[in-house]
Amino acid sequence: MDAKLLDLLVCPGCRAELACDAAVTDVDGGIVTGALKCTGCGASYPIERGIPRFVPSENYASSFGYQWNRFKQEQIDSTNGTRQSENRVFSETGWTREWLRGKWVLDAGCGAGRFLDALTDTEAQVVGVDITNAVDAAQSNLGGKRNVHLVQASIYELPFRDGAFDGCYCIGVIQHTPDPDRTVRSLPRVVKEGGRLAVTIYERRRFTPLNMKYLVRPLTRRMSRTALLSTIRATMPVFFPLTELLFRIPVLGRAARFVIPVANYVEKPDLNVRQRYQWAVLDTFDMLAPAYDQPQREDDVRRALESSGVRQVTRLPNPGLNLVGVK
Repeated sequence: MDAKLLDLLVCPGCRAELACDAAVTDVDGGIVTGALKCTGCGASYPIERGIPRFVPSENYASSFGYQWNRFKQEQIDSTNGTRQSENRVFSETGWTREWLRGKWVLDAGCGAGRFLDALTDTEAQVVGVDITNAVDAAQSNLGGKRNVHLVQASIYELPFRDGAFDGCYCIGVIQHTPDPDRTVRSLPRVVKEGGRLAVTIYERRRFTPLNMKYLVRPLTRRMSRTALLSTIRATMPVFFPLTELLFRIPVLGRAARFVIPVANYVEKPDLNVRQRYQWAVLDTFDMLAPAYDQPQREDDVRRALESSGVRQVTRLPNPGLNLVGVK
């Protein structure tokens, strides 16, 4: 943990300042192990492997920790040779490299760090927070980057000062939390006045509940993680070539995506077949394993953002419900 991160951190319970007791530091003065003690309520939070930990690793989102520690590099641009994550984070935030210069930015629900990785060559300080031990996968991928900081914490109790960040994005996370409305409302507090906020959420439409993935999830989300992943691996040799054909057919392909709960990105030509196969296994697990998957309506998300002080809320023309605004 870089010492400058301490300037942003507060106790997630009472929001008092934290005092740092560093037991082990690295050659650059970064804190490897130690503890953060609240000067208000006295709570103590460990620093382990360079990451401050404000929650236990086992929680409602544990399937994502399991997922990202097994697929830690598949979606990292710097290892897969694509610009998938870079293109997505810039497209879904509407930010530019010029705007990012000198800014502090929060990635709420960072997983293995795919979007953090895409921002490492900007002049921003980027902080990734995740409730699961996916932060360990992100540390493995990005631990040598001096402008990347990682925190394990709940999105409902973000351990950051009010207005700590110039920008915050939350991509593909909100629908997987127990209370999406509360999740949306929790983000603006940590963005400074005039700062920017971007969210991308699965959108709820009239026929969304009839999508096959929502019909099979009552079974799959109760399976053990290892059993579900083994089942997906065993059936993918059948479903991958089937979806390779069907998903490419105009009109029929859209219907096929609705009734076959498999993620095959046939529309991404910069991924080779092996990469798309791995992404299909990964994102099919991502589709079927989470404890929560609650798509949201645009009006409800707009209302939550605006009531939390976000203005100029605009929908961007990207897949899913992608809204941006200014605090």
